[in-house]
Amino acid sequence: QVQLVESGGGLVQAGGSLRLSCVASGSIFSPNVMRWYRQAPGKQRDLVALISSGGTTNYADSVKDRFTISRDNAKNIVYLQMNSLKPEDTAVYYCNYWRLAIDYWGQGTQVTVSS
Repeated sequence: QVQLVESGGGLVQAGGSLRLSCVASGSIFSPNVMRWYRQAPGKQRDLVALISSGGTTNYADSVKDRFTISRDNAKNIVYLQMNSLKPEDTAVYYCNYWRLAIDYWGQGTQVTVSS
């Protein structure tokens, strides 16, 4: 079993910053790719950023140069540093781990950006 627990969300004004954390436990195999997704009300869940065990990263165009994904492999923690937040970043943010055709998700953490 895999458990993913996100934290760090909250309410912030536009232009502010938040750092999300995702603690992974259980049957986490390496190497792997960890991902952050987000889902706004009434919209589909979209990929925000991903990071491999080796540190290779990729970002959605909408967050490039504002968000930074990082990880601590020893502790199985993935971070998402979010700067210059915009109201359109408001969503529930989810951590994701995929293995053997199974997607594992955390419970999500709400990020609300006020204008």
